[in-house]
Amino acid sequence: MYKLIASDMDETFLDKTHRIPAANLEALATLKQLGVLFVPSSGRGYDSIMDNFAEIDPALMEGSYVISYNGGTINRFGDPTPLTRHALGHEIADAMWRLGVEHGVCMHAYTPDGHVLVRDCPPSEMAYLSSLKRVETYDEPTLSALPEVSKMLFMSDDFDWVQTGWADVVGARLEELGMSGAADITFSSRRYLEVIPAGVNKGTGLVELAGILGVPAAETIGMGDSANDREMIEVAGLGLGVANVTPDVRPSCDAVLETTGMAGALPEVISHFVEPAR
Repeated sequence: MYKLIASDMDETFLDKTHRIPAANLEALATLKQLGVLFVPSSGRGYDSIMDNFAEIDPALMEGSYVISYNGGTINRFGDPTPLTRHALGHEIADAMWRLGVEHGVCMHAYTPDGHVLVRDCPPSEMAYLSSLKRVETYDEPTLSALPEVSKMLFMSDDFDWVQTGWADVVGARLEELGMSGAADITFSSRRYLEVIPAGVNKGTGLVELAGILGVPAAETIGMGDSANDREMIEVAGLGLGVANVTPDVRPSCDAVLETTGMAGALPEVISHFVEPAR
């Protein structure tokens, strides 16, 4: 019997307009009746995730939790005070920001209070960011004014370059500065490279939350679509990819759904896996 479902948000739980599909809203009500906890898990910050649930009945998420910043932070749903927090740290974040400025690459810096500072982003990215709150253009050449950053993110529409050329540049700079052991690199949304605290990911976040709740890992489900979901999919008792899961993550999935995340895949999870296990 599964007691907890941890789900990625973008491209897994939300539609293309960043809203919760009607099918998933109905599924949340079903999970509530079944006593299964639904936990959003995202690379975005807690406040940004809460924005996605602002218009739904709060009773659907009562007693749940939020895993944000790729496992870096865990909150009770509705409570902005973190239960756990792991940050990237100023020195690495500042080095990454300077690297992005040097090469003119679009980048985001995520702060613990939920703000996203962006620079050099193309129109396609700015159009996406316009759907989010707490996003600010930040043209400073350094992050000297920020004592702590939760994660750094670089973006390009050329995802092949992001995964190869730019990943090599980022890795080389971290190694050059003696910081490679303090940060990990992952990818998401078919356009992002993320620099996150070493050893912190959605998988460690799921394990940490399961420990807090006393839920065995075998009784959890992890679902996602991108590389930053891989560890969560692997550590969960059942790891699921939505139909649009990327080819590099597909082998880590115990099963791949027939429904895309944007179409509302949660009902399929319930009918094919949650209810048969009861």
